[in-house]
Amino acid sequence: MTDTIQYQQAGHVGRLLLNVPQRHNALGGAELHAIRDILSQIQGDSTVRVLVITGAGEKTFCAGASLVELNSGKISGELFQETTDQLAALPIPTIAAINGNVFGGGVELALSCDFRFGVEGSRLRVPAAAIGLCYPVGGIKRFVERLGVAAAKRLLLAADQLDSRAMLEMGFLDYLVARESLADEVGAFAEKLAQLAPLAVKSMKEVITAVASGSLESARADALVALCRDSADLQEGFAAQKEKRQPCFVGR
Repeated sequence: MTDTIQYQQAGHVGRLLLNVPQRHNALGGAELHAIRDILSQIQGDSTVRVLVITGAGEKTFCAGASLVELNSGKISGELFQETTDQLAALPIPTIAAINGNVFGGGVELALSCDFRFGVEGSRLRVPAAAIGLCYPVGGIKRFVERLGVAAAKRLLLAADQLDSRAMLEMGFLDYLVARESLADEVGAFAEKLAQLAPLAVKSMKEVITAVASGSLESARADALVALCRDSADLQEGFAAQKEKRQPCFVGR
């Protein structure tokens, strides 16, 4: 753990803070390894049902990997890619609370989350083509899978800069809110997700991810459906509806 990456859990919601505002929350080796450690911890913790990632300060959510450490050879692009891959592979829902501008690899970090909230007045740009860099293949694949070919070309080939409204229209953002409302809006959404049946949520996330990547295995999907059909959570859901109360799901 490092002071530049902070993590806390409240109830079933984990919150990860990128705490390097003086360098626009760019991530060096210490930060990337800390994030990976936290993601590994969450992977094995059934009490965490939702993860929120946000940045410190009001200027920038994340500027990607530290260019100083990349140029010096202290870190590699592969380490950043491994981190975003690990985030995308988490079985629980993940939310990017994009508190300001988002640049470079920070865009992919946000795309690795399931939901993205942005604030009015923010900007997005991936300057890879402007500096002569071919974005990593895994990252390009994520842009195409999450946003489509046309949007990926605008962001990667043309290095277009988008304002917050364009981010929403492109589908990069799921929700656009006033800056002062971000914490409350994200908090309410995370709590709502945390109250849903975790087994069903995890199963459907796995199936959706497999469909999007073209790797769906029918036998695995059928097994997940059966797992939820035979679960105690489903019985609890039926009982709660009948008794007109909030369900209390346990994830099995």
